[in-house]
Amino acid sequence: MKKIDFSPPEIKPEDIRAVTKVLKSGWITTGPIVKEFEKALKDYTGAWDVICTNSATAALETILRSLSIGPGDEVITSVFTYSASASVIQHVGAQIVLADTIRDGFHLDPDEIRKKITERTKAVIAVDYAGIPAPYSKIREVINEKAPLYHPRKNSLQKKFSRVILIADAAHSLGASYKGVPCGNIADFSSFSFHAVKNLTTAEGGAIIFRPVQGMDPDQLKNWFYLNAFQGQNKDALTKLKGSWKYDIVVLGYKYNMTDIQAALGLSQLKRYAKILDRRKVLHERYVKRLSLDQRIILPEFDSSKIRSSYHLFPVRIKNFSEGQRDRLIRYLADQGISANVHFIPLPMHTAYKNLGFDIRDFPRSFSVYQNLVSLPLHLKLSLKDVDRVSEAVKKGIKTLS
Repeated sequence: MKKIDFSPPEIKPEDIRAVTKVLKSGWITTGPIVKEFEKALKDYTGAWDVICTNSATAALETILRSLSIGPGDEVITSVFTYSASASVIQHVGAQIVLADTIRDGFHLDPDEIRKKITERTKAVIAVDYAGIPAPYSKIREVINEKAPLYHPRKNSLQKKFSRVILIADAAHSLGASYKGVPCGNIADFSSFSFHAVKNLTTAEGGAIIFRPVQGMDPDQLKNWFYLNAFQGQNKDALTKLKGSWKYDIVVLGYKYNMTDIQAALGLSQLKRYAKILDRRKVLHERYVKRLSLDQRIILPEFDSSKIRSSYHLFPVRIKNFSEGQRDRLIRYLADQGISANVHFIPLPMHTAYKNLGFDIRDFPRSFSVYQNLVSLPLHLKLSLKDVDRVSEAVKKGIKTLS
């Protein structure tokens, strides 16, 4: 029986050649290939500029630190996300404020944001789920409505905004768009992930993507992000090697840089990314075709007239299934050689968040979605026959466990 993995990376010969070329070059840390990858991402997203980092978590944290968000501040994010969306808030010393999801959905509820914004709120981190962008128009409406509550600190970047700052955790959504605007160019600041399971991978890696900020020189803003992400040093290693060795530590920054090895892999994959998205869409549509007639299965939905998905995940919900039944279904699939997953366990269900005082009972919609949720395999090594096999196994498993 062929084993169907959940999300193995697709590494092609051209990817290996690109990485090998860097390894043979004698320059393997941050250098010209990172700059080339940043330029390619900027062109692809239409963003003002891009800075690559060693993870999406580092990208998010750098955004918060560059905004001087810290003790005494609050940042709102979704309860239904991976820990990184919220842990970075704790890392900078600010208060994590979790908000529930929309009814029967996975995205942050704008009405919940409205309830949570206070005079201490500095930012909202919206999460693009499964490759589907968050409801940005409604979130912006709420942020603008609550603008009188926004009180920036002394940080010059914070003062450029007259309302709460919108940050996108776009880890799932490279290549997606919202009302014709590519992800990375929607929120004030965004972060991408290039982790091993993402549509485009650098093994580990991320990027800060930002739009124009009124009254802020673009080079000044990019340099500020750069300083915070690269040890606060005003010259990179490649520049110093060319004779201009003397440098200054301008701020006490962090070690968040991407290497040329990582960037070479990402740059190679970005060249074929349109084909990657097309294939993922084909697999997604095959799942929909095979599962849509089963009334027990709730399929992922979005308004295709407004939203283009990156088809990062294929999450389904099983009507009337308990958490225990869902877990047994995943074990049933594993017995059939099929690896499934759950995205995500709501944050208050984790020990670290319980210890911060969060209680899942305060987020009933998120728990309702989680308890019968299964993420099915979706990756480029899947054939259409594999999708058919997974679909039939899911239907049979539901019948067996009902």
